[in-house]
Amino acid sequence: QLQLVESGGGLVQPGGSLRLSCAGSGFPLENFAIGWFRQAPGKEREGISCITKSGSGSSIRYADSVKGRFTISRDNTKNTVYLQMSSLKFEDTAVYSCAAHPSGCSYLKGASGFGSWGQGTQVIVSS
Repeated sequence: QLQLVESGGGLVQPGGSLRLSCAGSGFPLENFAIGWFRQAPGKEREGISCITKSGSGSSIRYADSVKGRFTISRDNTKNTVYLQMSSLKFEDTAVYSCAAHPSGCSYLKGASGFGSWGQGTQVIVSS
């Protein structure tokens, strides 16, 4: 079965950058759309970015809250999807998780159909 493991979280100052990794095992990640989600204390989970399956017509989605600051990418040779986060803000503090969808990114907002959730990695933006 597909397993996902996130890494790369940590403590960063406002305006700083971090790169999160979502490493897959068990199946090639290129066969799945991969979404990044975050959940801050006391808030609902938010779908922030998604990259569709590799191949023709691959597309990327971003939530408005991260558009222009975060970049999602995949390296199929490493079976990993990355989330490069820049210009971090206090409100980016959250646990970040990745999950896989067998079809695409259409349900990123509600996370419907996403599975194989990783354990999450904590990002804290603080001065």
